[in-house]
Amino acid sequence: MKIILIRHAQTPGNLEKRYIGKTDEPLSEYGKQELSLRTYPECEAVFVSPMRRCIQTADIIYPQTPHIICTQLRECDFGDFEQKNHKELSESPSYQAWLQSGGTAPFPNGENPASFKVRCTKAFASVIAANSEKSCIAFVVHGGTIMSVMEAYARPKLGYFDYMVPNCRGYLTEFNGEFLTVTEKL
Repeated sequence: MKIILIRHAQTPGNLEKRYIGKTDEPLSEYGKQELSLRTYPECEAVFVSPMRRCIQTADIIYPQTPHIICTQLRECDFGDFEQKNHKELSESPSYQAWLQSGGTAPFPNGENPASFKVRCTKAFASVIAANSEKSCIAFVVHGGTIMSVMEAYARPKLGYFDYMVPNCRGYLTEFNGEFLTVTEKL
């Protein structure tokens, strides 16, 4: 099965390098324009985070393909860091502690990164199991969601942050029932 993983297009918060998790931002005009300049592989079904930025991206890329909302594919809840950027957080002791943890400590008043990864990989596995008869499906989701799935399933095995992708980008992969192999970076 071919699996396409695409990160949503740019939002105003992405432009300002803010932590945008549970905030339901729309796409920026730049994000919409960037999508219009790109092409993506065709697929039989599109699985989408419930966040507006992902739905809008999927609507632009795959207007004729059925979209299935998958709540568990939403981005991480960044808690107290939500809607803030590195500069705004740089003096925060809790942010410094989180950075020193290598991004593994729970977000204050937010989600635990380990739990987030489990949520995303379970949702991915569930979608794959329920769609095994299809030859190609796409996921239009968040950077963190893609990083979680790739860390768990991609071979060769790399770390979470090794799979960071810019907006509108992602991976075309092949799934052999056990792991993903990247055939093209989008």
